[in-house]
Amino acid sequence: MTTTTAPHTVPPQTPPHRLDDIKGWFPVLDQTLFAWFLDRQRNAGPRGDLLEVGVFLGKSAIFLGHHRQPGEAYTVCDLFEGDAPDGANRAESAKSYGALTRGAFESNYLAFHDELPRVLAGPSSLVPGEVAPASCRFVHIDGSHLYEHVHGDIGAARDVLLPDGIVVLDDFRSEHTPGVSVAAWEAVLSRGLRPICLTTQKLYGTWGDPGPVQEELIAMVRDRDDCDLSVQHAAGHRLVRLKSRRGMPAPGFPPSRHAPAVPAPAPDPLPQQRRPATATPPRRPRGRARRLAHDLLPPLLSRAIRRARRAVD
Repeated sequence: MTTTTAPHTVPPQTPPHRLDDIKGWFPVLDQTLFAWFLDRQRNAGPRGDLLEVGVFLGKSAIFLGHHRQPGEAYTVCDLFEGDAPDGANRAESAKSYGALTRGAFESNYLAFHDELPRVLAGPSSLVPGEVAPASCRFVHIDGSHLYEHVHGDIGAARDVLLPDGIVVLDDFRSEHTPGVSVAAWEAVLSRGLRPICLTTQKLYGTWGDPGPVQEELIAMVRDRDDCDLSVQHAAGHRLVRLKSRRGMPAPGFPPSRHAPAVPAPAPDPLPQQRRPATATPPRRPRGRARRLAHDLLPPLLSRAIRRARRAVD
């Protein structure tokens, strides 16, 4: 009996209010590292363009677009609903991304940004002819999981990156993506890629000198109590391993244009005014003569005098 696997479908979604409303695989630790690397580049250089290969519904692409600086180009590339270049890639796309459309990506992206990045709708082999050599500071590769395509994507990243630019390889260690693992470690061992750090899902590397950025990264992580750090050495490379702890917060990210407006806080109520207590009229002091008369006169006469005084008052 032959069984078939239904394609991964993306049901219609309401407009996202927050980044986390968008389906996709972008762990909190990797969001934190993306923000850290991109902010470091903004503050210290190099300046350059951004590139993402494989966008799915746009979660990481939206995040990357938030770090685009004035004058920088931002390019994304994905097959979307287009034809794959070969049978294996076609089967992969049908199984995992059968209902992904360019319209779904663009709708999500425009919920957070005023304009789209440059969109290349087609296989990642388009990138070398569309993105200028040595023009990018940050490249995220999250497209095909097939070795041949990942091998080509890594080569394209090397060509378009600036000397100290950062490349991020997704799914480099997942059990269902051995082609990515082979291509990633092959690039480390024989194509000059030098790892900066590893997370559960992604490998961060450069074709420049990883030492300075590794030192800054290690110092940053040691100041946090929500991330575990270990350092190993293999084949002449220092491997910085990072793992988030439970409860690690996501970096702040602005809400979408569809998010409901946050009501202004109600003004503090005025303190309740206390009613002044009714003043008790002071008792009229009893004169010495009155006290003396009270002590000396017979009780019957004293009572008569008191009644007479009350009648006068």
